[in-house]
This record gives sequence, structure tokens and C-alpha cells, in this order.
Amino acid sequence: MPASGMQRVAVLVPCFNEAVAIGKVVRDFAESLPQARIVVYDNNSTDDTASVARAAGAEVRQERLQGKGNVVRRMFADVDADIYVMADGDATYDASDAPAMIQRLLDEHLDLVVGSRVTEQHLAYRPGHRFGNRMLTGLAGRIFGRSFTDMLSGYRVMSRRYVKSFPVHAQGFEIETELAVHALELCMPVAEVPSRYFARPEGSHSKLNTWRDGWRILLAILRLAKNGKPLAFFSLACAACLLLAAVLAWPLLATYLSTGLVPRFPTAILCASLTLLGGVFLVCGLVLDTVTLGRREQKHLAYLGQPAPGCGSTQGAR
Repeated sequence: MPASGMQRVAVLVPCFNEAVAIGKVVRDFAESLPQARIVVYDNNSTDDTASVARAAGAEVRQERLQGKGNVVRRMFADVDADIYVMADGDATYDASDAPAMIQRLLDEHLDLVVGSRVTEQHLAYRPGHRFGNRMLTGLAGRIFGRSFTDMLSGYRVMSRRYVKSFPVHAQGFEIETELAVHALELCMPVAEVPSRYFARPEGSHSKLNTWRDGWRILLAILRLAKNGKPLAFFSLACAACLLLAAVLAWPLLATYLSTGLVPRFPTAILCASLTLLGGVFLVCGLVLDTVTLGRREQKHLAYLGQPAPGCGSTQGAR
């Protein structure tokens, strides 16, 4: 990696009960990125994850708040580097792809390179997870922009300005959604490269629950849509209220035009209330859209306050 020789690279590995796999992950990244700092964050593991990672040569830290999102928040706050590589500690991602991903980030001056999962092993990527990933990635793409085919991949290479401008809100596996939306919201230069994805080692078990975590990710997408595009979100709510009011009011209007009478006063009151509620939704969208613009500008200023990839470090390593 000639272009990255002067860049400080940190490999961030969030872990929970990965004693079976974490040693291989640390050794593989140490071999692929010999100059990188490898930091494993243990998230209340009840097995020997921390001691195995330390024995393999990693720097081990602890995060007591349970959940991958909480671990990512701590990692991004504590670790200082120019380039960040993040991968799960389950030995499913190919560490040998990291140098090429870093080189692409530097050559093209990108802020995020996502390793999209490619596998021929049936057990590596279960059909339920694959379907859920396609559905959720497609939904996020329609709302925020189609830049990724595997939004939920845990393998990413990130620039310093991406990491240090990212306000983490997620607590669990929905963190990957927030990571993707952060780049799309600020129109950052991003790329996606195919990366081999392997089955977990024997004795290692996935912490991802297809239905529970899929539901949480869906709610995260809706929350991000409300926070990031409030005018569109509340305009839909306004349109739904007005449409329902029109459907309920049509028979009343027809009766009034033919007889001059207004029957079913409760329905008429409901129609008027729905119309007023729709107006409230629209006003909320307009106000929050202005607030969101200010928040987006603040995040962009934080993003611009950090050096671009390939421009060298500005601070000493911690």
C-alpha cells in the first residue's frame, strides 16, 4: 500500500462472545495490515474473548453498554487514526481485502468503502438474512439514494472525517443503517467492492436475530427518514389524513348537495378534525425541515474540519 504508508490505520473490531474466532481475526488483519493498530472492543463477553484477542496481539478495551451501536460510539470517540477499518469479530470477513479497500479509498479520495458480501457457502449467509438485507437496503435506497447493494455489511473502510463527523444514535445492529445514511445524507464520496464472506468457525454462533433485529432496522430506517427528511415524512402523513377525510366526507357532501342537509354530524366532525390534523402535520414538516437543514450544516462543518483521505495526519496517535 504505497499511498497509505504515511497514514495511521486502525482496525476496529467490536466483539461479544467471539473467543472461538477472534484470534484468527486479529492474526489475519495483522498479516494483511502489519502497520495497523488493531483494537478489539469487548462488549461484556462471558467467554475468553478478551484474553484470546490480547494473546493474539490486539489492544483490548471494554464497553459496558450492551449493543453493537454502543460499541461503535465508543470506538469512534476513543480511537484516533487517519483510516479506520471496521469488521466483526466472527471471522466471516476476508482481512486480505482490506489493503485494496484502503487503496481505493485513498486513490479516489473516498470517505467510505463498503465490502459487499459475496459467498458460495450456504451457511455463511442464511436466506432469511439475505432477503431481509435486500428488502431493507432497497427501502433505504428509495428514501436516501441508491449507493449500496449491501447496506448491512459489517466490513467497512472509513476516512477520519467520516468517523469524526458521525453522531451515533443506534444501540444495536441498526448501526449499519445509520452508517450508510450518514454518508448519503452528506453526499460523501463512497464506493462498494465485493468481498468474500465465510461461514462462522465451528462453535461460533450469530448474535443476529432475523425478525427482532430486522424489525429494529426497519424502525431505524423510518426514524432516520423522519429526522433526515421531515418535510417528505410529514407530507405523507398530511396526505393520508386529507385522503381519509375526503373519503369519509364524500357521502356527506353528496347528501348535502341533493337535500341541503348535513347528516351524521360525528362523521362531519371527524372529517374536519382529520383536515386540521393534516394541516398540523404539514406545518410540523415545514418547521422541522428548517431545523434539519441546520443540523445537516453542522455535521457538514464537522466533516470539513477534518483532513481529506490521503492528506496526512494532523494529530498525534493516542
